[in-house]
Amino acid sequence: MQYLSVETMPKLQGFEFWSRTLGGARHVVAPMVDQSELAWRLLSRRHGAQLCYTPMLHAQVFVRDANYRKENLYCEVCPEDRPLIVQFCANDPEVFVQAALLAQDYCDAIDLNLGCPQMIAKRGHYGAFLQEEWDLLQRMILLAHEKLSVPVTCKIRVFPEIDKTVRYAQMLEKAGCQLLTVHGRTKEQKGPLSGSASWEHIKAVRKAVAIPVFANGNIQCLRDVERCLQDTGVQGVMSAEGNLHNPALFEGRSPAVWELAEEYLDIVRQHPCPLSYVRAHLFKLWHHTLQVHQQLREELAKVKTLEGVVAVSRELRLRCQEDISRQKEGEKPSGSLPFSHWICQPYFRPGPREGSKEGGAARSKRALEEEEGITDILSKNKQKKQLRNPHKTFDPSLKPKYAKCDQCGNPKGSRCVFNLCRGCCKKRAFRETADCPGHGLLFKTKLEKSLAWKGARPQLQEAQQAGPGEASGFPEVVGSALA
Repeated sequence: MQYLSVETMPKLQGFEFWSRTLGGARHVVAPMVDQSELAWRLLSRRHGAQLCYTPMLHAQVFVRDANYRKENLYCEVCPEDRPLIVQFCANDPEVFVQAALLAQDYCDAIDLNLGCPQMIAKRGHYGAFLQEEWDLLQRMILLAHEKLSVPVTCKIRVFPEIDKTVRYAQMLEKAGCQLLTVHGRTKEQKGPLSGSASWEHIKAVRKAVAIPVFANGNIQCLRDVERCLQDTGVQGVMSAEGNLHNPALFEGRSPAVWELAEEYLDIVRQHPCPLSYVRAHLFKLWHHTLQVHQQLREELAKVKTLEGVVAVSRELRLRCQEDISRQKEGEKPSGSLPFSHWICQPYFRPGPREGSKEGGAARSKRALEEEEGITDILSKNKQKKQLRNPHKTFDPSLKPKYAKCDQCGNPKGSRCVFNLCRGCCKKRAFRETADCPGHGLLFKTKLEKSLAWKGARPQLQEAQQAGPGEASGFPEVVGSALA
């Protein structure tokens, strides 16, 4: 693909870009799928955030789907929502640049996601699962740096080794990355095995590169932000989980949950977004209260309209005010919470128990559940399914047993002549020119009919050349050949 050269004034780079375009931003809201939408970004900016990222966008979908572009970026243009960085996931230099060219007029920089550790990123071959492909990443950053009118930035995860992480960061800088966000966890640190982020890795990267660096990880309050800036020497600090539970984190405040919930819902009325986003935000904001008033959790999960969500949030506020009226003076919060449940505060993800590592390798989530004897407890998703269908069972022993395909292990067709599943049967029947009536595959029959038809064609031509009297027996010949 041919690209037009950008004939505008030279774009700012490195520290000049950070100080002038980004206004020297130190408080940054992370890119969060389905969570850092316009309404949430505006709420965060009102409460101390100086720079926001869009949710991660898929470069390939962004290029081919005009509706995707409209819904995720073009319709979210707002003067108050700057500076803004648009983040893409991609694994092809051409596709990444095509997407970035379509987005560059709506933002201040384009970010390449090299930090997503989820299974969907592994299947799609993007995010943190590209961190070993340095040649590909160099080509992606180099082409974007050359063709875009805005700077290109990267968000990465660390390697276990500090020196490899430093070389990784230096490679990206050399390719043209103008700002680097370092999440101080490896791609294996996720979910219940997240653990703590390594600020030592981030500090080493900051010392080794000549571009601005943002730190990500272990940020739950303003005190963490200030400590991270001091300990690592980075230019800014990015928050994800902390911001979701307390959007006023960068102000150093912990207000009543309903204050921020109502403000967010007011913004959503002005800047609508999918109801699933709104519901997810309220689950985060009201997380600790929903542990106390659990009956309202189901209500929040079931509502189908924005006004329904507003009503549940209003009811949660009333419940909290009743709890406040019953609270005795000087009474401390129950459990391990630093504040009462109606106050915005961090959520600390429960980690695996001590001794959950064996031979240096972390056990899987399923293994940890089995160790703790909680395999009989249904997940929330299964509980919802059972609520919709009370007769549904998740007991493996009660599930119907199927005979397995001899080749791939999938259930085989009960009438398959080869004892295979349909996929394997189709391949074998095609290869051997055979029939399988059980799967409706008739390769042999169709071939025989085709050959019979080809054999009958010369007789058809002779009959057409002969007179009507000479061809009187032809229909029987053709009919027998096609039978």
